[in-house]
Amino acid sequence: MNSLKGNKVILRAIEPNDAQLILEWENNELNWQLSNTITPFSKHIIDSYIEIAHRDIFENKQLRLMIDELDGGKTVGAIDLFDFDPYHLRAGVGILINDDSDKRKGYAKESLDLLIDYSRDILALKQLYCNISINNKASFSLFENCGFLNTGIKKKWQRITSDIWEDIYFFQLML
Repeated sequence: MNSLKGNKVILRAIEPNDAQLILEWENNELNWQLSNTITPFSKHIIDSYIEIAHRDIFENKQLRLMIDELDGGKTVGAIDLFDFDPYHLRAGVGILINDDSDKRKGYAKESLDLLIDYSRDILALKQLYCNISINNKASFSLFENCGFLNTGIKKKWQRITSDIWEDIYFFQLML
């Protein structure tokens, strides 16, 4: 039984040959707002990250899994657990389906459902959370459809430009 395999996708560990794809995703400025990044990553930094990505979540405090189509094996995105807190048994969740042509096919929902089950059944977490831009309706819908509750708003939490700030929804899922 593979706890990270669904009907459409399989979540897998990062491989060294994922470096170029991760580099492209991380250096795409359109993704920076989602990942709170403001500077590009070097190939060396991505390679170094991949070298330690196999380590246990208890050591790294994060886990990134690649999202592959079950049919054909194309890598369509990544899903992360971050800020893992083993004492409070919680972690943040982030997900990226990179190409527009791969969106709205159910990959994100199935990946998030698999990660929720893995977090509860294997990692024994009690809570997952995420921050979603007030303007990101697709993510709002995704996380809500997977059982997350909007428990608050972080006012003017994220800087968009030097004089524009955006509110962020805080979502939680009790496992």
